[in-house]
Amino acid sequence: MDRIAITGLEVFGHHGVLQHEREYGQRFVVDVVLWVDLARAADSDDLRDTVDYGTLSADVTEIVAGPPADLIETVAGRVVERCLDDPRVQEVEVTVHKPSAPLPVVAQEVAVTLRRSRT
Repeated sequence: MDRIAITGLEVFGHHGVLQHEREYGQRFVVDVVLWVDLARAADSDDLRDTVDYGTLSADVTEIVAGPPADLIETVAGRVVERCLDDPRVQEVEVTVHKPSAPLPVVAQEVAVTLRRSRT
């Protein structure tokens, strides 16, 4: 199966359990990997035969910048659902990175990855 990957999509959102996360917001970074058969698109050179990653990127940005969730697991789930709206997508992996996660220790980031398939 072929892959389309969008990595390092930076979006400002208001997700988190703590009040200040909801109030002030923070930067999130999203990676999306789609498994899709790209043979037709490779032959036709026609955007209609593939997943439009420009449109998908805009939709993911809207989801992450949209209504707050307590958990980044929920945010990742919303992105997964959007990706699977396209019937050509057989499998998707979404990672939501939270670089400024409030932790009691020093860490570079917290990230959650969801991987879902049609089968």
